Amino acid sequence: MADRYIMTAFGKDRAGIVADVTRLLYENDCNLEDTTMSMLADEFTLSLLFSSQAPDIEERLTRDCRRLELDKNISAFIRPLQPVQTKKPQSYKTCTLHIEGLDQAGIVYKTSQFLADQQLNIIHLESTADASPQSGATIYSMTIHIQVPEELPFDQLEEKLSTVADDLMVDISLDR
Repeated sequence: MADRYIMTAFGKDRAGIVADVTRLLYENDCNLEDTTMSMLADEFTLSLLFSSQAPDIEERLTRDCRRLELDKNISAFIRPLQPVQTKKPQSYKTCTLHIEGLDQAGIVYKTSQFLADQQLNIIHLESTADASPQSGATIYSMTIHIQVPEELPFDQLEEKLSTVADDLMVDISLDR
């Protein structure tokens, strides 16, 4: 059975950065399972889930990551994952939160803390801050995909979210 790992990497955006990082996995016979890659400012960021059966893969990749930093100016880090524990699956529904309002400190923190307090799991989060074409003010937009237990009524969740929206003075909508 293969062990699983996560690699995170980032570097100044340029052509070839994805090839430079994934070459390490290819050359070490790793199986790339899942990825998220995107640009943040002028840095390109990669999150990679991969597996390997090689007993010394972590040591080899750690060495290769240091070489990647020296040769290509890309920072990369490896972390082994624990084997998946089988437990009784809980029934979830997935929904999406859309949040928009004037940019201010604490939007991500307060929203994510609310979700944590409600035992709602974030499975994907994207956000941007852009100038409004009308006023030029910075508008912060965030989309969060969350897991909600089947037994939690949406109207109850929407009511609680309105408190967060009022506190932050933002609009929050919930798509089922």
